[in-house]
Amino acid sequence: SMSSFHVDNGSANSAEAKKTELRMNEKKCSWASYMTNSPTVIVMIGLPARGKTYMSKKLTRYLNWIGVPTKVFNLGVYRREAVGTYKSYDFFRHDNEEAMKIRKQCALVALQDVKAYLMKEGGQIAVFDATNTTRERRDLILSFGKENAFKVFFVESVCDDPEVIAANIMEVKVSSPDYPERHRERVMDDFLKRIECYKVTYQPLDPDDYDKDLSFIKMMNVGRRFLVNRVQDYIQSKIVYYLMNIHVHSHSIYLCRHGESSHNIEGRIGGDSELSHRGKAAFIPNQSEQNVSRFPVRPANLEETIQTAEELRIPYEQWKILNEIDAVSEPFALRDQDKYHYRYPGGESYQDLVQRLEPVIMELERQGNVLVVCHQAVMRCLLAYFLDKGAEDLPYMKCPLHTVLKLTPVAKWKCFYLNVEAVNTHRDRPLVIYTPLSSHDQVKRPRLYSAGNQPCFLLLPPHQEFYVSFKESLCEGIAFDSPEDTGSCVRF
Repeated sequence: SMSSFHVDNGSANSAEAKKTELRMNEKKCSWASYMTNSPTVIVMIGLPARGKTYMSKKLTRYLNWIGVPTKVFNLGVYRREAVGTYKSYDFFRHDNEEAMKIRKQCALVALQDVKAYLMKEGGQIAVFDATNTTRERRDLILSFGKENAFKVFFVESVCDDPEVIAANIMEVKVSSPDYPERHRERVMDDFLKRIECYKVTYQPLDPDDYDKDLSFIKMMNVGRRFLVNRVQDYIQSKIVYYLMNIHVHSHSIYLCRHGESSHNIEGRIGGDSELSHRGKAAFIPNQSEQNVSRFPVRPANLEETIQTAEELRIPYEQWKILNEIDAVSEPFALRDQDKYHYRYPGGESYQDLVQRLEPVIMELERQGNVLVVCHQAVMRCLLAYFLDKGAEDLPYMKCPLHTVLKLTPVAKWKCFYLNVEAVNTHRDRPLVIYTPLSSHDQVKRPRLYSAGNQPCFLLLPPHQEFYVSFKESLCEGIAFDSPEDTGSCVRF
């Protein structure tokens, strides 16, 4: 009948808006996302306190950074919503039938959310963050993947080092919502008993027999050894590549731009100029506790960054890959329509720069303490990875001159000012909404010239001094009127 074809106008408009949103999300995807042939579910495996959630969050941050829409589904969140207040390890006993039913139901609800994300919300990878320690649970997930044509890739973390386990409990679990009282001894005692509950039924992946046909990576003792089995596609190889490079031990990464240059003072973008007097003075080593000259230095291969490193008067290793975005003269208005994807003629876009900097991320993840001296666009891309910022925010993150950012593995960060003034080279996100480009090819067009062309220069708008508090995210655009407003900032 005709009634079967009737569509409510509100529903039709909503459906059309959903399709438009999905198309827009697809346009924002990167080269890496097009190598994902079908949605993938990454399934974490391991006893509690083995770093599964830490790896899930880092992996998700990395995949989103390279342009593959990814989301974590943490089963602990579903369990806390279902049962409310956590009481004790008894909930995780294998003979607690009522609790086992609740835990399985939580897993089923989470898997339905995974399905919605991958099939309706434009997601490409879902990370199922749970213990998944039994073959029964893993077979359930495999059946779910087969029913929905999802690929499944397992990540198992095995650790028998008691010091590593104890450190993880103290660093992470004490602040867990399960333990609001934060009593260290009681938390340690209860959590160790929770681990014993899981050990009773734990069935590790068996690469020689039962699980030989599965796709997985098994990580032993925080990355000392790896076993990789049947990697299916490009994106799974990227996952393995990343997991084999992350550094789980405590270390800090320091990021800063080069000292103020003559081009900064003149308001120019591009080129390769010498430092100003203030740019040199900012990096003279001092003996304070926060002295950045104590760490290995990795400058870019341009004059400004090399001079900055030399002012520290310690050996350094140049990384040409850290050179500034390859840019030539073009009107700001054209770039403002889509600053992340806009590619300069014969040059690069921010998206291209993220692709170029991926090896840098791998080096920074596996090294110890290190100071990276780079340029504004490069620093924005690196910060976007560490602070989990998307393509819309990345090109507008504030990276002031003469400021050093300290990043730690647990995603905490702090900024230090070098106590030498510098011009402001930041350009805020435009308030005017521009008409979209007539063709997306104009944003993602191929290179027209060689990347080595002599760059031209652009004039920046008149600059104003600004200050950033480390209590706020740099991409929030917090601006202060005077140094007195920055009492929480740390100065050398």
